[in-house]
Amino acid sequence: MDYSQFLALKQEIGLLIVFLLVFLTDTFAGKKSAKAVPYIACIWMLAQTAFGFWIAAEPATSAFAGMYVTSPVIVAIKNILNVGVLIVLIQSLKWANSEFTAVRRGEFYELILLTLFGMYLMISSRHFLMFIIGLETASLPLCALVAFDKHRYESHEAAIKYILTAVFSSAILLMGLSFVYGLSGTLYYHGIAAALHGNLGVMLAVALAFVMAGFGFKLSLVPFHLWTADVYQGAPTSVTAYLSVISKGSAAFAFLVVLTQVFGVFYSAAWEWMLYALIILTITVGNLFAIRQTNMKRFLAFSSISQAGYIMLAIVGNNGMGVSALMFYVLVYIFSNLAAFGVIGAIENATGKVNMTDYNGLYKTNPRLAVTMMLAMFSLAGIPPFAGFFSKFFVFTSTLSGTNSAALYVLVLIALINTIISLYYYLLVVKAMFINDSDQPLATFRSACSERLGMWVCVAGIIGLGIVSYFYDYLLTVVA
Repeated sequence: MDYSQFLALKQEIGLLIVFLLVFLTDTFAGKKSAKAVPYIACIWMLAQTAFGFWIAAEPATSAFAGMYVTSPVIVAIKNILNVGVLIVLIQSLKWANSEFTAVRRGEFYELILLTLFGMYLMISSRHFLMFIIGLETASLPLCALVAFDKHRYESHEAAIKYILTAVFSSAILLMGLSFVYGLSGTLYYHGIAAALHGNLGVMLAVALAFVMAGFGFKLSLVPFHLWTADVYQGAPTSVTAYLSVISKGSAAFAFLVVLTQVFGVFYSAAWEWMLYALIILTITVGNLFAIRQTNMKRFLAFSSISQAGYIMLAIVGNNGMGVSALMFYVLVYIFSNLAAFGVIGAIENATGKVNMTDYNGLYKTNPRLAVTMMLAMFSLAGIPPFAGFFSKFFVFTSTLSGTNSAALYVLVLIALINTIISLYYYLLVVKAMFINDSDQPLATFRSACSERLGMWVCVAGIIGLGIVSYFYDYLLTVVA
């Protein structure tokens, strides 16, 4: 075996080094020095992120007989996930060092890094065996993270629902892949595409439906979304933030690769209309249920379901512009959603309140938090000139690029109508903070430095990505 192949896994090796450093520090540090574990994790994750940008221009390469590949596009995707993970780690510093969490603070960071490693493998895999290893490496530690608050009933319930969902979705996905293997005789992406070229039959259509259903659970696509709200509500806020952006983003990238490289030749014959139906259901149902929510974490859960529909819309374009639009959308979504969760986490850590009515009159007592949440809501709703507007614009443009299909125009029209609906419920949060009065508003408090830092980074991303076009141009160049 040529062990030099491992040198292709630069980002994976770097992440394993970060994991080992955090693990060793957590294991051997004394009680006093153990408080530094979260800061060490953030510093080394920052180094990992910087390393990813440093190797961004390296040429494409493969390893392990083509089971693993890397390229500038894949490196850029991993860098986007790194940025999101770094923000989550920074925002979690106060919670991780709290009295309740301190005894197992190291476990939180170790599990986060382990799931990220699995997501790396999912994105770089070009063989379904490696993909499944990455998928389970990413999924199983998330079950432990959801149950992190083991003394809360809601956390227990959320963990049970999540692990049952993860098991069934993996079983459905494996069932579909077993059909694909039986029809093609290989698990390599390119081998399957070559063996099944032009031979769409009933069994393959069923296999494709199973595969899309398996991914649908991971992405919270309707009708596979029923676990999302309960899990988001029951999990610790830092874990919910991680689930809503990093887990969803990595699954979207992996879904894009599998659909285009394995089943791309059957696009118009099979999965095009499946995807249309999933997108319409996901955006519409997510929006309608978000209007009814009063708990902020459940509210953002249904918001994330709707956003998953827009993420899938980028795949429909099936072109380079769609890939760059997907990457840009996920990057903007990371900044926007984590800004909202940063405010929710800061308020929950200080007061323990998470209901929307608790935010009535927030601007009068905590104006900076109110403005941060407002910017996050505006970006998620797609209001110009914030980054969320441009991310939706690029997705719609990539979907309609070079097509005369009336169905695509109808699909984009439905998405636009749903954007107007989403504007209503996002503005409900803004109305509560700036217009509604409260007899008992939240007391004025000063959030932790780490929480403020995380929110500042997110606000800078929301404004900067909306003003500076370089980022999207860079992604277009990378994809090209």
